[in-house]
Amino acid sequence: MLFIWDTHKATANFRKHKVSFEMAQSVFDDPLHLSVLDTKQHHEERWVTIGKCVTRNTLIVVHTYYDDRGGHETIRIISARLATRKEKIQYEKGI
Repeated sequence: MLFIWDTHKATANFRKHKVSFEMAQSVFDDPLHLSVLDTKQHHEERWVTIGKCVTRNTLIVVHTYYDDRGGHETIRIISARLATRKEKIQYEKGI
């Protein structure tokens, strides 16, 4: 799996949420991470994933999936932030 992101967006995201996209990509290593399709209207299909990162913080990561020309799955990270208390409880319950 390959991860990509816009470097300007990553910098802005870190300033706002204090979560790096490098840290956010570790959420996908969490065997209990949960991804759901974002039902809001966007010009692309977006997903929201919740899971634990390497520091054991629970994060929310917004991203897209696509396959590159070599057939490799690529995830483009759009934003990442700490989960709210309510989101953490939902994650722990597997909702």
